[in-house]
Amino acid sequence: MFDPTAFDNMKVVIEGALYDLDISGEIVITDRNDSVNMAKMSRTFDLSFRLPGKKVKATIELQSGLINLAAELLPSIQSEEQAGCMLSLQFTAKDELDIDFTTLKSLLEDIWGPTRTITQRVLYDPLSIVPTKTLIIKIEFDRLIHEDQIEDLVEMTEFIITTLKRLNEEIS
Repeated sequence: MFDPTAFDNMKVVIEGALYDLDISGEIVITDRNDSVNMAKMSRTFDLSFRLPGKKVKATIELQSGLINLAAELLPSIQSEEQAGCMLSLQFTAKDELDIDFTTLKSLLEDIWGPTRTITQRVLYDPLSIVPTKTLIIKIEFDRLIHEDQIEDLVEMTEFIITTLKRLNEEIS
């Protein structure tokens, strides 16, 4: 048996909070990935979900690299500030044509604050039989999340649910 890392502990907290919401029917989990990249000694965990009957999907992603793991397991290198994970959120909607991107940015900044990096992209496949557009919104926190902020991850699920509700209202 091994001692769980900060990544493991944060992943379990995120999973628990979101699966509790799935069991209660507040969200529907649609995908889950837990990957280890042996070439780079990194880990990535993501979980995707949506509100029941709605089309905007949210994905929460947690990443930890070799530097983060080494900082945690080798205290002799004295870089404890590197012991943590990167966290990002992504919201995806398909087939949306009339979107006011400025309004969406304001809506997201209202929920997440102006210090987050918020990007919006639209993917378009002109060669498909029925051309579709996919809106991808990414919110990045641009700093490591540490284990002492683990309770914030549970509270963050409320902000994600709020974002899903508001995006579904704005985009539908």
